[in-house]
Amino acid sequence: MTMTLIRRKATMVKFGITLALCLSAVVQAQASRAAETTLTSAPTPGALTNTSYRLWPDAAPGGGDATAASTPTLTVYRPFIARPNGAAVVIAPGGAYIGLASRLEGAEPAAWFTARGVTAFVLTYRVGPKAMLPIPLTDGARAMRFVRAHAGDFRVDPNRIGMMGFSAGGHLAATTAVDATPGEPQAEDPVERASSRPDFLVLVYPWLEGAQLRADGGSSYCDFIQRLKAPCTPSQFSKFAPLAHVSAKTPPTFLFHTTNDELVPVGGSTRFYQALVDHGVPAELHAFADGRHGSGLGGGSPILQTWPELLDLWLWARGVIDQTPAN
Repeated sequence: MTMTLIRRKATMVKFGITLALCLSAVVQAQASRAAETTLTSAPTPGALTNTSYRLWPDAAPGGGDATAASTPTLTVYRPFIARPNGAAVVIAPGGAYIGLASRLEGAEPAAWFTARGVTAFVLTYRVGPKAMLPIPLTDGARAMRFVRAHAGDFRVDPNRIGMMGFSAGGHLAATTAVDATPGEPQAEDPVERASSRPDFLVLVYPWLEGAQLRADGGSSYCDFIQRLKAPCTPSQFSKFAPLAHVSAKTPPTFLFHTTNDELVPVGGSTRFYQALVDHGVPAELHAFADGRHGSGLGGGSPILQTWPELLDLWLWARGVIDQTPAN
């Protein structure tokens, strides 16, 4: 009996070794095939496709050509099926007027809005030394007119189109709002017949005083332009100060900032807020204690992630978000 048990154990050990070797060979073969696998592109699913529109059919005014770098566009993000409520928002990402944070401050807030039934349009405006102020502001005003002129095509309410701006995009959005015009009824271009005034305004750590002259004669705006080795005379751009143009016609405004923003002082937002209040414009300001500039919708901070919830409530109170789908 003892010898039989020993033989059986030996057989089991040999079987186990053989099985392990077989499994090892299979794993190695799979790893080898995986290493040889190449990525193959596939068409983007229709549900994820976004369409971009040129703001002008030909070269945009203000210089430049019809190349991609000189072509301002709007990329539309639509709400889920049966969820659109007729409201829309144009989103201007930041980037110090030398670049665009189009994902953090464009695609991400666009997704946030579409989840609430709002059709979002991310603005790619012209930046850099070849598109100095006021060229980006021209793109901002045109974007508002474009969406309103094509409201029927996008199935949005022309009287419920707002604008949101982050950092430099906040300067662009605020300027678009305070300098808005009703449009030219006799304009040959139908887009120019529409108003450029947003119906509501959302400013996120806005760079409202970026072009303002400092005591040393410089400005933050020129500091960034000069990083690209381009000339910039601060006094030529100091007039682009939206605070000076706040009036009773400025749309209702929501502002978010952080008190210790290391790049854009919170004072610009508080002064803009006070000007809105002084002119009787409905306004709401949330200045959180801590948070770095460029946090988008809150990033990884459990505290900053709560500010969009406040915006959500404000939009509900303003009637921008409702539960009535568009026809």
